[in-house]
Amino acid sequence: MTAILIYGANGYTGQLLAEHAVAEGLRPILAGRDPDKLQPLAARLGLETRAARLDDPPRLRAILAGVATVIHAAGPFSRTARPMAEACLAAGAHYLDITGEIEVLEALAARDADAKAAGIVLLPAAGFDVVPSDCLAAHVARRLPGATQLRISIGGFGGFSRGTARTMAEGIAWGTRVRRDGRIVELPSPPRSSADFGRGPRRTVGLGWGDVSSAWYSTGVPNIDVFFEAFPAMAAAAGLPAGLRKIIAGRTAQRLINRGIDRLPAGPSASARASARSTFLAEAWNAAGHRTASRMETPEGYTLTAWTALEVARRLAAGAVAAGFHTPVTAFGPDFILGFPNVVRTDL
Repeated sequence: MTAILIYGANGYTGQLLAEHAVAEGLRPILAGRDPDKLQPLAARLGLETRAARLDDPPRLRAILAGVATVIHAAGPFSRTARPMAEACLAAGAHYLDITGEIEVLEALAARDADAKAAGIVLLPAAGFDVVPSDCLAAHVARRLPGATQLRISIGGFGGFSRGTARTMAEGIAWGTRVRRDGRIVELPSPPRSSADFGRGPRRTVGLGWGDVSSAWYSTGVPNIDVFFEAFPAMAAAAGLPAGLRKIIAGRTAQRLINRGIDRLPAGPSASARASARSTFLAEAWNAAGHRTASRMETPEGYTLTAWTALEVARRLAAGAVAAGFHTPVTAFGPDFILGFPNVVRTDL
């Protein structure tokens, strides 16, 4: 089996994945819950479609017949990852997704033995979240053997898709999660810091991001923090009191937020994606206080997601990765990200 199936193909990132796959000479199967929404893209690209709802396990397993690898692109993954992963385990298809949600990575890591028994790979966070940061974190840890602390700072954004906005809105209830002595803990308030992304110091705010999970499996470093450049909306959301965050995360508030999201553009325009760049700074310290750091610049996040997720899917379909749970680094190593265009890594 070599077929690649993109679930959530009618979404913003799903369409980018399908278009990139066709440009690369591949013929992925387009899938989602609504066949009518898949048809316009399928007709334009000349691709097969399959439809199944995530709450219909028999039908979901049926659409995976003959499929080697599923690219799961339908979020929020806190609700959608489990049923798709279960279907992949039952059907013997490799699973990858493009989440940045800590709880999803942890839940899939807990299924490592099941994946090995089924002979498949479970590889979440195969896009902008967390391929570049995972690779850079592992590179820095490789430069400082015995590192005990890791900080990842992320800057530069070209806008968000509706799906990303929904995931961020859903995650408001969570505080800032970090890893301390190997355990994920929640801080009472978001930490503030600064990072030099190559243009002088920028204010940053701590956020619970997928690397809090993935970097632990990729590096073994027991203390991990993730910071984002503090653009106004993100800084404001991170600074909300815990009580207000829980109200916003409630069903009524989320329904109103999602109505507003429905009125937003599907995602960044092609011109915005082409002009935007993202920058990552990874820093590591050891018990003696020695520090090492590396910086990396990449293409815009959605463009990079289409490239990395498709390449991961191709490699999984080719049988290049041992069965079980993997991060991008445990599957392909710290230099995987350097195989994509316009990625520049600099040791500081």
